[in-house]
Amino acid sequence: MAAPRLRVLAAVVALAAAGCGAFEFQEATVEAIQLGFRNGSLTSAALVRFYLGRIARLNPLLRAVIEVNPDALAQAARADAERRASGGRLCAGGLHGVPVLLKDNIATRDRLNTTAGSLALLGSVVPRDAGVVARLRRAGAVILGKANPSEWSNFRAVKEGWSARGGQTMNPYDLSATPCGSSSGPGVAAAANMAAVTLGSETDGSILCPSSFNSVVGIKPTLGLTSRSGVIPITPRQDTVGPMCRTVSDAVHVLDAIVGYDKLDAEATGAASKYIPRGGYTQFLRADGLRGKRIGVCNVFFVGKDKEHLDVYSKHLDTMSQHGAILIGDLDIATNFSDLSDKEMLLMKAEFKLSLNAYLSDLLHSPVRSLSDVIAFNNAHPVEERLKDFGQNDLLDAEKTNGIGARERAAIRRLKEISANGLEKLMKEHQLDAIVALKWAASSVLAVGGYPGIAVPAGYDKEGVPFAISFGGLRGYEPRLIEMAYAFEQATKVRRPPTFKH
Repeated sequence: MAAPRLRVLAAVVALAAAGCGAFEFQEATVEAIQLGFRNGSLTSAALVRFYLGRIARLNPLLRAVIEVNPDALAQAARADAERRASGGRLCAGGLHGVPVLLKDNIATRDRLNTTAGSLALLGSVVPRDAGVVARLRRAGAVILGKANPSEWSNFRAVKEGWSARGGQTMNPYDLSATPCGSSSGPGVAAAANMAAVTLGSETDGSILCPSSFNSVVGIKPTLGLTSRSGVIPITPRQDTVGPMCRTVSDAVHVLDAIVGYDKLDAEATGAASKYIPRGGYTQFLRADGLRGKRIGVCNVFFVGKDKEHLDVYSKHLDTMSQHGAILIGDLDIATNFSDLSDKEMLLMKAEFKLSLNAYLSDLLHSPVRSLSDVIAFNNAHPVEERLKDFGQNDLLDAEKTNGIGARERAAIRRLKEISANGLEKLMKEHQLDAIVALKWAASSVLAVGGYPGIAVPAGYDKEGVPFAISFGGLRGYEPRLIEMAYAFEQATKVRRPPTFKH
């Protein structure tokens, strides 16, 4: 499967820069790639060869990529031919000809597998591309392959960055540090220049956390801004798909390509479509985007953190002020959300069973057709699934649930109350454009409310492990969050390539 392809691809490394003049592949941005396409210093085929070469060379160490697309070079050649055939009329832009790596819970109707990292779904056949993949294909993007996720067939494996198919994903900055979260594969691949851009997904922290640990920009969009159709689910109340890239600009280019209504996720995407600005999101990449923004500094998102990190954040807050932001400090979210995690997990288990069974039943072919089948598969393959290390108690608890009953409805009401009397009330009372948080500390508050967040590289600790600063807001606040994130990035320029330190 994937391993033989990776060995074959090692042979193409020497061809990566063929015919492309002085184009700088390392850390190449979407805008630089499109300029290379226009001025003839780059082809999509050469770019794909470069990334396939990086994957072949680095993946045995990092295990960020679970499978490469055998048709990636053919897709790249088609994109190059389209530009040539247009005689200059086709102006390369957006993601046309750009290689995109997808987290392996995002379905593709091609020769790639879609497994969420679980051996139980190896060989399954999806009925169609996921909604976001259909949009990427319409934009002319090249599907480079699938990134290693922490598999849903064992919730406890998430922070380990481990999946049965892909093994342990490694942090490229410090190989002994956690890569964090189920989107660790896309985060690591983006950080290590194994793809131009990547897509992850988040239920609670799975984009923001690995973005923080791998020094990349992660955007967790407003719930429904991007379609979840064809995405192996956890819970439709919180699941969202978003970009993980080396720069804010790259992440915003990807966001522009994947947002919009999808009839297969009609309720959520229909409700969120009103937030999509005319002219897209790239118009909000403004170097002065912090000016006049009211940013709340909530105590709860900084309490109990390492002094080394807090000192860096204090300097960053000063930088925001110097660039015109209005910081409102010493804020407290009025409502008590000490029970948030318990209510979230209660609902997650019930909704996971419902949504996973629905996803599996829609497959054209699958070795498993229900959560109970997944549990049985894990029991039959205890070594491969590392049951001794992780168990599957969360799955067993989920299987015991029986839909949305009185306890679940009460939990939904409670989480809505936490959101309404918490972040929403705080932001409206203080007229905030955003709240700011250390690392991914606000992820749960953002998750249960369906609110957006952006993680931006903020620094590195004494061991060289990255950490981020996160901006969060209410539903539809992406434009102002992008303005702030981009302005902060341009003012600080924190990110540096990984060191692969042991």
